Amino acid sequence: MKRKITTRRAFLAKSILASGGVILTSQMVACEKLDEFLGDEADAPTNIPRFLHGVGSFDPIATAVLIWTRFTPTAEELTHQIAVKWQVATDEQFKTVVKEGIQYATEENDFTIIEDVTGLIPNGRYYYRFIQEDLGEISPVGETITLPMPGSAVDSLKLAVCSCSNYPAGLFNVYDAMAKSDVDIILHLGDYIYEYEVGGYGTNANTASLGREHDPQNEILTLEDYRLRYRQYRTDEGLQLAHQKKPFIVVWDDHEITNDAYKEGAQNHQDSEGDYQARLARAIKVHGEYLPVRTDQDGIIYRNFEYGNLANLVMLDTRIVGRDKQLAFSDFINADGSFDAIGFTNAVADPTRELMGAAQLSWAATRITGSTAKWQVLGQQVLMGKMTIPAELLTLVGRVAGGDTSAATLELLANTITELSTLKARQLQGDNSLTPQEQGRLAASVPYNLDAWDGYFVEREKLFAALAGKNTVVLAGDTHNGWHNELIDSNGNKIGEEFGCPSVTSPGFEGLFGEDPTTIAGIEQAFTLLIDGLKYFDAKQRGFVKVHFTPGAANASYHFVDTIATNNYSVLQGYETNYVGV
Repeated sequence: MKRKITTRRAFLAKSILASGGVILTSQMVACEKLDEFLGDEADAPTNIPRFLHGVGSFDPIATAVLIWTRFTPTAEELTHQIAVKWQVATDEQFKTVVKEGIQYATEENDFTIIEDVTGLIPNGRYYYRFIQEDLGEISPVGETITLPMPGSAVDSLKLAVCSCSNYPAGLFNVYDAMAKSDVDIILHLGDYIYEYEVGGYGTNANTASLGREHDPQNEILTLEDYRLRYRQYRTDEGLQLAHQKKPFIVVWDDHEITNDAYKEGAQNHQDSEGDYQARLARAIKVHGEYLPVRTDQDGIIYRNFEYGNLANLVMLDTRIVGRDKQLAFSDFINADGSFDAIGFTNAVADPTRELMGAAQLSWAATRITGSTAKWQVLGQQVLMGKMTIPAELLTLVGRVAGGDTSAATLELLANTITELSTLKARQLQGDNSLTPQEQGRLAASVPYNLDAWDGYFVEREKLFAALAGKNTVVLAGDTHNGWHNELIDSNGNKIGEEFGCPSVTSPGFEGLFGEDPTTIAGIEQAFTLLIDGLKYFDAKQRGFVKVHFTPGAANASYHFVDTIATNNYSVLQGYETNYVGV
């Protein structure tokens, strides 16, 4: 596939093409300051594309859907209310308009327009657009759907599951691929934007040449900072096309606020950056301006969608509303350098530690246990599978992640992987000749990621109890890599299966270990062998997971783009599996 627009400047110069793109005034092509209106609109030129950031639809239900756009104002219009007409039709030419109205774009909401279009026919396909009649400006035409009525007979639902789109890391070819796929809905599981400054995380050798430096240049802190960052991301052609062609259902993760966020703080928030709760409130406000969700309470994004009698999609917030601060292995190092294993075990098993919080957990349990749908589908941020690996291997991975990529360390890592994999293979084959020391190397396992559900063991078991006996599929983002886990409770009962999606652009393990295929393949094989319940692991490719639900099975297929460094890309299908339920 070829994407014709690779930079903001190229995007704006070529967007005069009306087919699926942003409609510009003719004077825009000659403008010499194309970047100005992408940032500080007080200095923006007069003749600007009025729907620069495209259109989108969100949170469809049986009789309604949210539609979105942003009106791009001139400097003189910043203090005005701008009337924008919206229309919904059953045909792309708008010969049959079924709903229309007027909304007002104002500075209060960064000139975004969000309309909850109600009174629609269930299981329908609709087209929508926005018009500024005084200027004669018309937005691109968006496409969306309504869901089947809850409980009605349905035989198919196709979801594209994605997360982690870092603008400096590369082109959003994955969004383009999802837009052109046959899925019904795109599920975005968070890290839609990243907060970092120019030159920060995700920056690579291609960033500058692709025109992908972050805007604004600083780490985003203020209300305007967050707005500028969303505006920048929404000028990407691939992302615009995905929003234009498919409805989105989204949840936030941490980078919509800042790295490793939790209820009361974040790893990437310092006292010098002001009050964390004020920053969180600003981030949540802007998230709502650009990624609306169908809830009636600010700061609450957990909600569910009933897709006929086929699927109950339960979207969770495992990042902000209930999360206690993450544990860290470094907190359990004794003065003599030894690891306080007892203290660590007690902390992980602490029944008061929460990830979802009591209110959300109770809500989710009620929605799940009361559902008669064939599939219970949980869309949430972090890996739920039990991912424990030998401590010595995790220590070495941590050393590399910390920047130690010396030849000696990489050789030690390779040797350790070989030794542990050999021991595990012997153990699985029932080899009784393993020495106590060899058995101990395998038994001394610790959670791979304390930011995930492994750091909140007790609450995971509570959620598993609500899911017992259901046909459960859990969808996860966050890690930038592709995963397939079996979900097993503490009693050894199978609860369901988990599909973790790769990132849109954010680097996976190749960002730590380099591009050497032998090294990456060794890590993938070792993790899959050493982690009980892990059935598949891809550590190096960017893409999405397509999950096709039918009454008979949930089919998951992993789709990857072969490059994010050029707009000429191909889609490669990788691992595929069927889950028929419990």
